[in-house]
Amino acid sequence: MGRMHTPGKGISRSSLPYVRNAPQWLKNTTTAEEVIEQIVKLAKKGLTPSKIGVILRDSRGVAQVRALTGNKILRILKAKGLAPELPEDLYSLIKKAVNVRKHLERNRKDTDSKFRLILIESRVHRLARYYKRTRVLPPNWKYESSTASTLVS
Repeated sequence: MGRMHTPGKGISRSSLPYVRNAPQWLKNTTTAEEVIEQIVKLAKKGLTPSKIGVILRDSRGVAQVRALTGNKILRILKAKGLAPELPEDLYSLIKKAVNVRKHLERNRKDTDSKFRLILIESRVHRLARYYKRTRVLPPNWKYESSTASTLVS
């Protein structure tokens, strides 16, 4: 399947390792409880699940949290009550739309940015529709450009 608003058809991405359990050297050095404790500590600092995963990968050598703990980072955060209220992908799209809108306030004649803002906001609406259908967002949640900056900050 191609991209939504571009002509590209690329499927470049990283692939998960074939072996689904953690390597022996990692099991010998860290335990699942230590990793969960680290995840909770980083989440209390306000980091997103993907940034927590990057920090664990780079500092602790944990390539896949699920292989070591049996649960994904977001599921661990939900169990501890620390999950973000907005899904991360929706949050980043709203943040991008707010930044483009702020740019347009300074540069009124930037017609390309106006067009890109329409595309970004259509992706926000599409993603919000999906999250309402899967009951991640409440059914009365609505994206409004006037209140979007309060959602992001």
